[in-house]
Amino acid sequence: MPKPGLLAVARPSPLLAPLLHSAFEVHELDGLDPAAFASIAPGIRAITCGGDSRVSGELVAQLPALEIIAVMGVGYDGIDVAAAQARGVMVTHTPDVLNEDVADLAIGLVLAFSRQLVQADHHVRSGAWSQGPMPLGRKVSGARLGLVGIGRIGQGIAKRAAAFGMEVAYTARTERQGLSYAYYPDPASLAARSDYLVVITPGGAATRKLIDAKVLQALGPGGVLVNVARGSVVDEAALVDALESGAIAGAALDVFENEPDVPQRLAKLPNVLLSPHIGSGTVATRQAMADLVAANLRAHFAGATPPTPVPECRG
Repeated sequence: MPKPGLLAVARPSPLLAPLLHSAFEVHELDGLDPAAFASIAPGIRAITCGGDSRVSGELVAQLPALEIIAVMGVGYDGIDVAAAQARGVMVTHTPDVLNEDVADLAIGLVLAFSRQLVQADHHVRSGAWSQGPMPLGRKVSGARLGLVGIGRIGQGIAKRAAAFGMEVAYTARTERQGLSYAYYPDPASLAARSDYLVVITPGGAATRKLIDAKVLQALGPGGVLVNVARGSVVDEAALVDALESGAIAGAALDVFENEPDVPQRLAKLPNVLLSPHIGSGTVATRQAMADLVAANLRAHFAGATPPTPVPECRG
């Protein structure tokens, strides 16, 4: 029996690629000219992509045999799920397996920014230490941390922050029962009582530019923004303005509005810490994500329900 056709919208991770090639005829979208795409499109039964990939309704419509879109990532705001559902196409993602790594990174960014770890490394390597000490940093223990989002990753961040004696509060669409953290009804009111405002809410239209100039103004000149969610959740232009003017103290960012392109105005600022979307970037977690993508695909093509469909495709 011939292998089912699979279209890789993003180049598969080296941890995922062997799992795909063993079961599918894999075609990478990047580099396919229109004629080559047209020749393989009728046989494509699956798509794989990353959490920051885009799968449009137009692409779905061009693949008449498409049955499943398997996302390697928890976020799927770049997928036209409505178009997929209208065609009866299953959409899956890889939640939960990356929770601990993203929570670790969020606290890592808070610590690295506050204790100036990047600058400290340069201070030693450059020989500047012999000329004098570094400027003093910020104390993290006992500070106030606000979470924009309190899902599983948010709760993991809160647990880690509590271990540092931080005072944790959160905002979400509704107050969550059973949590001991203070609830604020909106990001601006939460920002006003936070030293660190950590963004860990899903992306998509509902949260686009949720962190705007009003929220940043409320965070104030002593506040630090940390984003480990989606670049779209923060009004990037307003953030740059706030950083340049001193309206906030700084930012530590793992995600950006137009990855991998980072505005030069942002990149050149001394009061920011930047990382290249590495929230899930450990070997163990990326392997677990790859394994879950493969498990979703195997289940679907065996006639079973995939382990982790996106919420819109459950039930």
